[in-house]
Amino acid sequence: MPLVKKLSEAATGEQPEQVKCCDGHQRQQPQVGSTVNSLAGTRVEIKIMQMDCPTEERLIRAKLGKLPGIIALEFKLLSRVLTVVHQDADLELILKAIESLGYSPQVNFSENSVSDEGAKRNYIWLIGAALIAFASEAVGWIAGLPDWLSMILALSAVLCCGIDTYKKGWLSIIHFELNINALMSIAVTGAFVIGQWPEAAMVMVLFSLAEVIEQNSLHKAGSAIKGLLELTPAVSRVLQADGSWQQIATNQVTAGAIVKVKPGERISLDGVISKGSANIDQAPITGESIVVDKSVGDTVYAGTINGTTAFEFSVTAVDKDTTLAAIIRVVEQAQSDKAPIQRFIDKFASVYTPVVFAIAVFVAVIPPLFFSGDWQQWIYKALVLLVIACPCALVISTPVTIVSGLTAAARRGILIKGGVHLEQGRHIQWLALDKTGTITQGKPVLTDYLTMHSASSSGQTIEDYVQLALSLTSQSDHPVSNAVSQFFFDKNVQALPVRNFTALLGLGIEGEIENVQYYLGNTRLGEQLGLLSTEHKKLLAEYEQQGKTLNLLMSDAQVLALFAVADQVKEHSAQAIRELHQLQVKTVMLSGDNQHTAKVIAGQVGIDQVIGELLPEQKLQKIESLQKNAVVAMVGDGINDAPAIARADLGFAMGALGADTAIETADVALMDDDLRKIPEFIRLSAKVHRILVQNICFAIGVKVLFLVVTIAGFGDMWMAVFADVGASLLVVANGLRLLKK
Repeated sequence: MPLVKKLSEAATGEQPEQVKCCDGHQRQQPQVGSTVNSLAGTRVEIKIMQMDCPTEERLIRAKLGKLPGIIALEFKLLSRVLTVVHQDADLELILKAIESLGYSPQVNFSENSVSDEGAKRNYIWLIGAALIAFASEAVGWIAGLPDWLSMILALSAVLCCGIDTYKKGWLSIIHFELNINALMSIAVTGAFVIGQWPEAAMVMVLFSLAEVIEQNSLHKAGSAIKGLLELTPAVSRVLQADGSWQQIATNQVTAGAIVKVKPGERISLDGVISKGSANIDQAPITGESIVVDKSVGDTVYAGTINGTTAFEFSVTAVDKDTTLAAIIRVVEQAQSDKAPIQRFIDKFASVYTPVVFAIAVFVAVIPPLFFSGDWQQWIYKALVLLVIACPCALVISTPVTIVSGLTAAARRGILIKGGVHLEQGRHIQWLALDKTGTITQGKPVLTDYLTMHSASSSGQTIEDYVQLALSLTSQSDHPVSNAVSQFFFDKNVQALPVRNFTALLGLGIEGEIENVQYYLGNTRLGEQLGLLSTEHKKLLAEYEQQGKTLNLLMSDAQVLALFAVADQVKEHSAQAIRELHQLQVKTVMLSGDNQHTAKVIAGQVGIDQVIGELLPEQKLQKIESLQKNAVVAMVGDGINDAPAIARADLGFAMGALGADTAIETADVALMDDDLRKIPEFIRLSAKVHRILVQNICFAIGVKVLFLVVTIAGFGDMWMAVFADVGASLLVVANGLRLLKK
């Protein structure tokens, strides 16, 4: 059963609910309504190749924020895409405002062509600049050649590769922002002023080369999830009116079309098998290692792989509406949801850079003025400090690592709705689990049915009660109802018309049959109706102790019959609980089923605590009670679980494959029914945190080291560039390790 929309997100006009983090501070529950995707207005995506750090984001935000009609701005720095949501705003005016900052916005762009063309052009200019810079250096080695020749060659090299850096640096300075481009522009200019021409040229060449390499690395991280799009074939084999088959572009195939898939081919769209059967490898979406058998009436998904036999399916979702497309949209949206550590780093960088710039000014001025220091020597040291001052490695490390973690999780069938949830995973101390459909298969089967003693004088037989029960359960999609319906449908029992059917949340169902009101529900419903005698309770306890779930057929006056069903524990549930315990996560089962049955199931898988006979609001109260002292997650798959999942610090939706609501609303959606993905998610969260800490410590450590080395007189601009560039590339590479399986 799909997870319904979270209650906390469904409320309108209310502030996000405050919940406690692991550190005791309050945090806001993210709201789906706060995302750019949910805002009303015209959306336009703009590619800005010069936009790659928070400084550019602040400049663009300040510029566009003054324009009329702008509703919201969303920045994806890794992919260099700005999404503008506007209401009747002039697009030309928006583009001109961006151009006034020295950037080159593109509205109709191809991701690959922009990247490839830009990279080729940059490399050509870089090769030329490097050769000229090397010639400038060589002039100093050859006796008799004039110094002005070295200066001219150095200036030419800077002009070949550094114009964009100077443009962006100047714009940053006039807008009172300091970024790496401003610092490099000042440093290279200062080197020219004090006569370090070849060194200035080589520094600019190395910096430009590093920028290109860094852009390619960031592009890999930012577009890694887009690789999922390659899972769908570009063309589909579609049935024509005359009975022939024709190859048609997948994005042109309409809903209802019949598509044929041959053995070994990937499925191009979501659909329902209409002819044949197959073994489907759903690993690209769910991460499952075992193929799934499919036959007529079963759903298939775009991006999955057909096995050994051909089949036909009817398309239910066009190219942009498939489950795979939904996954990609969710992960791309999650990339713009900054984790707390990322927001902290951005704020830290905005303070750190001006402070180091002030230190560089101090180093350049104070020793010569007050301690008879050599002006050229101390100015040079200050310029070296400017080069190593930029916090690029620090700023880049966080989004690259977070996005890589989100993408790695999606490839394993774990859909995380943002960096804040990925970061929160490692803090989980308690996991609350629903029973039916989460720990168990959710497909109970009828094991016993009998007439209750109090019904012996009614004149009705067990066959009559079976027909009444079937009539009620045929109106419900609850797993227990389905078990009763399926059992008696197979025996050709005919259902009677039901009037005024009502589902009693957490209790059962009721309806009117032949002008008599009947109830089919759990023992709690029987107690509320006041129909359970001591003899009833004794008999019911015997069945409950066997781990069976009981449904009582009742009228307003008496209990008529008992229907007992049993559910099977999922194959991997016990292993998942063991892995959670190894991660120091305690578990509690919150079930609407009777306490005896819940206890039997919990004992089979090793759950720490068991609480049965809970109504939805009581599950919510238990979550709130646990949250007083711990970080609590909740996993479930049904409407009864929605309040508790919404209230938990982290909500998991089970079996979200094909369930749009679960994909769109859960904090974390598990694409299949494997509970082992929760400990896997927690381990991934911990690994992401370790890499973040490694990157931050390394980036700061390199800065501090070269700060000391430079002030001590051992640093030069070459070393500074290698330190800054090397740190950036290493933290990017470290973050990208998460993409490896």
